[in-house]
Amino acid sequence: MAFELPSLPYSTNALAEAGMCQETLELHHGKHHQAYVTALNGFVEKNADLQGKSLEEIVKLSYNKPDMAPVFNNAGQHWNHILFWENLAPTGGKIPGKLETKLVEDFGSVDAFKDAFKAAGVGQFGSGWAWLVLASDGKLKVTKTPNGSNPLATGEGKVLLGLDVWEHSYYLDFRNRRPDYITNYLNKLANYEYAAAQL
Repeated sequence: MAFELPSLPYSTNALAEAGMCQETLELHHGKHHQAYVTALNGFVEKNADLQGKSLEEIVKLSYNKPDMAPVFNNAGQHWNHILFWENLAPTGGKIPGKLETKLVEDFGSVDAFKDAFKAAGVGQFGSGWAWLVLASDGKLKVTKTPNGSNPLATGEGKVLLGLDVWEHSYYLDFRNRRPDYITNYLNKLANYEYAAAQL
């Protein structure tokens, strides 16, 4: 069965007031994400070893294998973006009590978490992602990955939040100001309800 582009859980103009315009969403979801899905389906069609496997299985199977890099890049980006759309909300930025308690416990304060997350996103050279994960030791950690990689592949933990820091995700709204894009995400767009549900 072919992989499909998931529908957005909100309308394409729902995030505009919070700093992500309709054109960004239409290009990012409808063009960029769709291209990853189309390419991935092409690879699966040509490779019997990939047929019948879940997206998660393909990501893990193709990770760190140079001959499967194009498969991994597209599978990883499909997985990342499915999560990314869930990570955004028109009423984002509000942190539920359970998650706030855990952030304070593991980072010292909510501001310290935000600083660490922003540092990861700004510090990711070129394209990539910033993540909040629940690590195997039960603690929340911030991490980053280059290009289409993710904590599912690297085994760094269960993802609670993931932010795309490729330029196409913010250029129309923030031009080259990645730090402003990340701050805006943390304060206005981040779906902390989703993150709390993953705990």
